[in-house]
Amino acid sequence: MPDSKGSTHTKRATYELRHRIIEGQLAGGTRLYEVALAEELEISRTPVREAMSRLAEEGLLERASGGGFVVRSFTYRDVIDAIELRGVLEGTAARLAAERGADANKIKKIKSIVTEIDGCFGAIDAPADFDRYSELNARFHDALAQLCDSAIILRELERVKSLPFASPSAFVLGRRQTLAAHRGLVIAQMQHRALVEAIELREGARAEALAREHARIARHNLETSQKEENNDFTLPGMSLVID
Repeated sequence: MPDSKGSTHTKRATYELRHRIIEGQLAGGTRLYEVALAEELEISRTPVREAMSRLAEEGLLERASGGGFVVRSFTYRDVIDAIELRGVLEGTAARLAAERGADANKIKKIKSIVTEIDGCFGAIDAPADFDRYSELNARFHDALAQLCDSAIILRELERVKSLPFASPSAFVLGRRQTLAAHRGLVIAQMQHRALVEAIELREGARAEALAREHARIARHNLETSQKEENNDFTLPGMSLVID
């Protein structure tokens, strides 16, 4: 019972701290104090300490000299590199899945997710359901990665995806309801279908290339947003990014 309670407190502390960091409530460079957080969350210091250790493994915190943790800051180049790394890892996962032969039932499951994503699009002039798309897109990427059946690749993918601006749906959440944004989702959905097809046909090189190109959509959206004047593009975790 004590272990279960401690685990629950650790999960709650981890979620709360992650949320505050991603939403910009804790800016990069902020020093976190174990005792103060424990009192604020009304839990013991141990789960708070464990939560901060987990977030350090995710890359959102870093150990401070002299002990304790500090919220990490990232450069624009860090964001680009994280997106590129996700593309490389997802590309490798897709290639291995194609070369090794993916489980038919898992392929069927992914196809059903793709079909659900189609439902996010209404008429040509109607806005897409961005929230639903984001949820299903995350499910698609998780299911796709599982096809490679590699614990090592999955572990590293989870690590890079834990950075808020590097997750597959980060730029979906950040986009405005514009025609260009709608078009971007349509293109991404076409790539989803092509990726599944390449894996099913065991076309490893094609699957890898498609996955890496798919990740480039996020980079393109970021670069476009940086060029727009007075844009209202918001992205989870961008409060951590410094010039």
